[in-house]
Amino acid sequence: MGQFNSSGIKVLDRAVAILTSVSREPRTLAELCDDTGLPRATAHRLATALETHRLLGRAGDGRWVPGPMLEQLATGRDELIDAAEPVMDELKDATNESVQLYRLTGTTRTCVAAREPESGLQNTVPVGTRMPLTAGSAARVFVAYGDEELRERVLPEAGFTEADLEEVRRRGWAESVSEREVGLASLSSPVFDAEGEPVAVISLSGVAERLKPSPGALWADEILEAAAELSRRLRR
Repeated sequence: MGQFNSSGIKVLDRAVAILTSVSREPRTLAELCDDTGLPRATAHRLATALETHRLLGRAGDGRWVPGPMLEQLATGRDELIDAAEPVMDELKDATNESVQLYRLTGTTRTCVAAREPESGLQNTVPVGTRMPLTAGSAARVFVAYGDEELRERVLPEAGFTEADLEEVRRRGWAESVSEREVGLASLSSPVFDAEGEPVAVISLSGVAERLKPSPGALWADEILEAAAELSRRLRR
């Protein structure tokens, strides 16, 4: 691997080579292969795994960039979750529904923070839960605001279409009713960082019967304001 050091543990050396390369500047897959000397399939497999663990991320143009976990490991703090906690509390109190924050992890979404109302039937999503991107309002948002590669990988098996995603981008939110699980409904909106890149999805969820006539009809203004406020906090 050229200029990269060797520890004798091949997979670790290759992962470090990828991280080192991306730390210098954003890389396409082809650029990553050229810089590290890794075969295309190997570079893609390792970069995708590093993205799943949030050690790598994707810029809006699809290039690999350093992921948020690197800063979290260095500082012991997670800027996104710190900023999200008061926003999630306000949304929970305003709607009396469960609230979740999701990050994209490869072709899944992972719950990184959650708030539950003190009373009523709840839709509890434990922190750390990973879900596919083929169903649910948060999945729709991630795919709608994701890159073309993500859409190509998810849409063939998804319960929604490109037309549905265009509607999500137009409204700024997505809803689902009994899509991921019968009897549950949810409403989600994207969160953007200081560079305007989508970094998370904030959601509210609850019993479908309670969210009639639709989650969006009830709480679209509130989810949009929560997402906007969290995005503002990340720009400070």
